[in-house]
Amino acid sequence: MSHYRLRPTSDQARVLAGHCAHARYVWNLAVEQHTLWTPWRGPAPNYVAQARQLTEARREYGWLRAGAQMVQQQALRDFAQAMSNFYAGTHRRPTWRKAGRDEGFRVVAVRPEHVERLSRNAARVWVPKAGWVRFRLSRPVPEGVKSYRITMDRAGRWHVGFAAVPAPIEAPGNGDVVGVDRGVTVSAALSTGDMLNVPGLTVTEQRRLKRLERTLSRARRGSNRRRRVRTQIAVLKARETDRRKDWVERTSTDLARRFDVIGVEDLNIRGMTRSAKGTVEAPGRRVRQKAGLNRGILSAGWGGLVQRLEHKAPGRVIKINPAYSSQTCSVCGVTDREARESQARFSCRACGHTQNADVNAAVNMKTAAGRAVTAREGPSDSGPVHREPQLLLSA
Repeated sequence: MSHYRLRPTSDQARVLAGHCAHARYVWNLAVEQHTLWTPWRGPAPNYVAQARQLTEARREYGWLRAGAQMVQQQALRDFAQAMSNFYAGTHRRPTWRKAGRDEGFRVVAVRPEHVERLSRNAARVWVPKAGWVRFRLSRPVPEGVKSYRITMDRAGRWHVGFAAVPAPIEAPGNGDVVGVDRGVTVSAALSTGDMLNVPGLTVTEQRRLKRLERTLSRARRGSNRRRRVRTQIAVLKARETDRRKDWVERTSTDLARRFDVIGVEDLNIRGMTRSAKGTVEAPGRRVRQKAGLNRGILSAGWGGLVQRLEHKAPGRVIKINPAYSSQTCSVCGVTDREARESQARFSCRACGHTQNADVNAAVNMKTAAGRAVTAREGPSDSGPVHREPQLLLSA
């Protein structure tokens, strides 16, 4: 989905906020129906039944009738699709939407003329009840757009996203393989020796964020001061998120253009970032340290990088089991738990090879990806591929 920054007027912003409230209200009603529905009452209502109920509700309530029927119906269609994805096992069960956090609605482009280009860097999109809303044309709008989603983030910024499947990036055809090792200190270490890091907040911005968080803790709940401080914090968080997304897009595009095969670690990020708080009966240990590690993993963009690589280079991303990849020498193949002297230094006691620990793991990812490609394509004319045994040295 291609996102662009909307530039609504104050009146249009109020209309968009009303659409978000209506879409959230309809969505939460659908969630409530499926949550409270019991098997003895028969099957849960589908989209057709819920659309019929929506028509009756619009006839009874004037505030709901004042909104756009298309927006409310599309909220029901999105919920039906979310339930289908849940039953198919590809997504989690849809949950409640909260005001200020899940603000957005979808519009179907009835005619192609509903998206028009005005100048080199400006365009406009048609929204029910709001008319034509301008947006910044940061890149060309995808062709064949059939629907678009308008959202507002916590910083109060409006965005429009056009639903379109981008064309994958063609492989360069040079036969090069690269290994990618993801970490907290170094976001992505490549087997070529490149060390890539997600650009986060600057030192000045981090100080300001801490100062705002202290101010927020002292502000009274429900006060205007607390609302202003929360908005300022959201602006900094949104800036950090934008930089991470931009880094993910640039890095994934560069890797897809330079290499035919990309080997990455097959990591269970959801399990790795699970809270260690535990329960009252069995509380966890080092909870604050684990929370800091979780924030570091999520801020490094691990999942987003692999996801965008799979979108841009389908069939060329190979996930490798990361077991012992940071303890195995990339030159002799010997596995030694004492070889990693520190977070950044790897020194093999068998052959004397010394290298950055993350780069060494990335080279192991590259080797494993090359073997996986060879095994998938079958034996070549040069004969079978022989794997050297890995020895585990005791301390």
